[in-house]
Parts: sequence; structure tokens; C-alpha cells
Amino acid sequence: MSDVYLEHLNVTVSDLEKTAAVLCEIFDWHVRWKGASLDNGKSYHIGGDKSYLALYSKGGTELPADNYSTPGSLNHIGVVVSDIKAVEKKVIAAGYEPHSHDDYEPGLRFYFKGPDRIEIEVVSYVN
Repeated sequence: MSDVYLEHLNVTVSDLEKTAAVLCEIFDWHVRWKGASLDNGKSYHIGGDKSYLALYSKGGTELPADNYSTPGSLNHIGVVVSDIKAVEKKVIAAGYEPHSHDDYEPGLRFYFKGPDRIEIEVVSYVN
């Protein structure tokens, strides 16, 4: 089953354009597709050629409770990068605070809460 890989995650956000712009800037992603979606909502697919993050919105602004305490919730999104220091600078420039820095096998990592408090883990396997 070597052809098996995660293609995308779908996350509900309050502001599609803002979230897409921030994450595309931080991770050098691009908008692969955007358009009408389920239940009169809209979606943006952002990422690279093999995988992407699907952002969905109907314009709601209610934020979830603590995801780690709610069964079925998304806890965080892990993104692998080659230059973790450069990405951390972009995270800070975008107004977010990196936290929980660690260096354990197999690589370096930190987290930040981005738009809508979605937690993102940034990982580098290049030391």
C-alpha cells in the first residue's frame, strides 16, 4: 500500500480569504481551487501539488471549545517544512505566537494558533 497518502483535510473557518492568504504566505502555498460548496458555503483548496487544506465557510464566527477535550475535533494540523527558522519568522510577522518548541526524533518542531485558533504544528526533518 505504498500509494497511500493523506490528500487533504477540510476545516471550517470564519474568513476564507484571510485564512487562505495567511497560510499561503507562511507556507508558500497557492490556491488550487475556490468556489461554491456544501449548504451554500464556499471553499478554498490551498496547498501544493499532492496535498492541500480545504477551507470551508458559511461565514459563521463561533469558535469551538477546547478541541483536545471534544471527541471528534481536529486537534492540530502538522506541516513539514525545510527551513523551520524562516517559517517561524513568517508566523511571527503574520502576528501569531510560536510556542512549544521541541527537538526530538525525528525532527524540530513548534506550534502556533493561527486564524480561528486552529493549531498548526510546524515540523522540520532537516537539522
